Amino acid sequence: MSETTRTPTLAMAACVLASLVLIGCSSTVVREPSRGGSSRPGARPPASRPAPRPSTPKYGATVTVQRGEGLYRIATNHGIAMSDLAAWNGLSAPYNLYPGQRLRLYPPGGRAPSGGSGSSSASTGTPPRTAPAPVPAAPVNSGIRWRWPADGPLLGRYVANEPTKQGIDIGGASGAPVRAAADGVVVYSGTGLVGYGELVIVKHNEQWLSAYGHNRKRLVNEGQVVKSGEQIAEMGRSGAARDMLHFEVRYNAKPVDPLLYLPAK
Repeated sequence: MSETTRTPTLAMAACVLASLVLIGCSSTVVREPSRGGSSRPGARPPASRPAPRPSTPKYGATVTVQRGEGLYRIATNHGIAMSDLAAWNGLSAPYNLYPGQRLRLYPPGGRAPSGGSGSSSASTGTPPRTAPAPVPAAPVNSGIRWRWPADGPLLGRYVANEPTKQGIDIGGASGAPVRAAADGVVVYSGTGLVGYGELVIVKHNEQWLSAYGHNRKRLVNEGQVVKSGEQIAEMGRSGAARDMLHFEVRYNAKPVDPLLYLPAK
């Protein structure tokens, strides 16, 4: 081969070699993976937790607590968060419920959104204005003639919004009679409510209940009709540090000060 023939051939080979080097360099560029994603090909982004389902109020509806039912079960059965149901009814932990107690399934003072066009506060972005329904500490007239459920000194008074002081404590000796504070029907007789010991609950009408706790012995059964002054239990210290009666008066399931209804001593 002549010198003139070999020179172009070598020049062409050099050009091809240089091109291969450039292509190899461009194919080895390292790309930084995107932030917040996976560098593994085909990886799925992390799944986000589903948002909790909002409560669905049932405006104007109430439910009556049955024996053995708890707040969680009632809330779940009606599509309401337990925390919402407790707030709507002014309940605090440990959320003790009484058989025969009525719970509201909607916010206090709340009502269904108005308007026939199907628009709601969610679509307009304006939250409904609901004012909490005031619960009087002492309704003017209960329509009930109350009497003291036990003889003895007053050991403890009612304190509003204090879970451990939702009634009064009356001292006395073990076995002293505990009497119904008014006519009514026994809706609970048992030991299932924490902190009350041997407990009796009497329903006087649709709005009023009275509760008698820490008894030594219960003398009445559920469904039994009792008269004002009739003995329903013996005083004791079940669930308490000393012999005494814990007495509560409840209006629409909410505790009120019994001293505002009992006759003056």
